Amino acid sequence: MDRFGVQSAAASRDLSLYKDLAPGNVGYDARGKRYLLGPEFQPLFEVRTEKVLSWLTEQLGDVSGPTTDPLLPCVTPSRLTAAHADMVAHVTRAIHAGQALEIGYHSISSGAGRREIVPSGLIDTGLRWHVRAFDRKTSTFRDFVLTRIADACLCLEAGPRRHELAENDIQWTRIVELDLVPHPDRPRPEITRMDYGMRDSFLRLKVRAALAGYVMRQWSVDCSPDHRLMGPEHRLWLKNHAALHGVDTAILAPGYLAGAELRA
Repeated sequence: MDRFGVQSAAASRDLSLYKDLAPGNVGYDARGKRYLLGPEFQPLFEVRTEKVLSWLTEQLGDVSGPTTDPLLPCVTPSRLTAAHADMVAHVTRAIHAGQALEIGYHSISSGAGRREIVPSGLIDTGLRWHVRAFDRKTSTFRDFVLTRIADACLCLEAGPRRHELAENDIQWTRIVELDLVPHPDRPRPEITRMDYGMRDSFLRLKVRAALAGYVMRQWSVDCSPDHRLMGPEHRLWLKNHAALHGVDTAILAPGYLAGAELRA
């Protein structure tokens, strides 16, 4: 009643309906005047664990307010970067409308400048947000860091051309299969298999080529052909390192050496 702002009569009706829909899921404790989960509880709705943890982390569904305590303690590492909401709005509008975007962008290699891009999607690398887009300056598809966009406006008179559409972005449309195994030089491989839910002693990821390097870096996967990285953070090894051949983001993968798959 407190959480959803309903009266006792409405709460009682909802609980009665729930008991009809899922007999045995909940019972009433007359002595304690409370409802308890039944011993053979089975959820009516299937929800992915990742989504539930996200809800708890972001306090989605909880009563909001400056003095409201979360439903239960749940903390995550803080991001050191955060894109401005206005810039996110400009980018997402352009993606939704299928329009080109003129931006002021700060590049580490070339400094500040103007660009026209055709954005097609957002990428969360685990550390920061990028927009995937066709860059008219270089005539290539690439990633732009959202925090480096200084200003943006729609190019209403210069709509996307066919070769600028996401369907022609090979790195975006290409799916690579990456086989991860416990690092051969780390102790307790059975615990690694447990942590990552491995079946048949390996974990197969299917990811876009444009995302592969980010994923390998986020999870500190040793991508060297001879599992040479010795740090304790490298609990996983990429068994089929040749799968990164031709993947632009492979340069971000820990231990990856261009051409190593050809010599192995």
